[in-house]
Amino acid sequence: MSNARNRVRPVGHGLAALGLVAAAVTLSAAPAPAMTPPDDRAWLIRMMACDGQGVTMEVYLPQSVVFAKGGMKAGQTVAGYYTLDLTDANKGKGLEPVRITMSTDKTFITVNQFTRGLPPTRIPVGGGTVDFDQRFAKGAKCGPFQAQDPDYGNK
Repeated sequence: MSNARNRVRPVGHGLAALGLVAAAVTLSAAPAPAMTPPDDRAWLIRMMACDGQGVTMEVYLPQSVVFAKGGMKAGQTVAGYYTLDLTDANKGKGLEPVRITMSTDKTFITVNQFTRGLPPTRIPVGGGTVDFDQRFAKGAKCGPFQAQDPDYGNK
């Protein structure tokens, strides 16, 4: 008889669980306008595209930096993103956080891939051939910094 008492649950227990589930469903079904859109720092613009053998690299900066008066300032370092597209090797394209610094004379940028511990890569602002990653991205031809043309190098 004591076993029967242990199996009986109070009536309110099931209703409380049902209430928690209903609250979770209501919160997760919030309309899109209730969500906060990202601020200007989250909108990225491709600022440089580079091509290597079977690999492409791109550098992205926040639009707040790109559209600031005078663009990126001499000596300024900003947080941006770098992509290494190894699609031909079936590895896809991910966004990697990087630090991008404009030189004090505005003749080159430095891309610091700090998350992977790679040495910083200096790239001439007018474009040039550089080595990003010794495994995948050696001898990459980069277009000019701030080039917005997705067909750069293909014309």
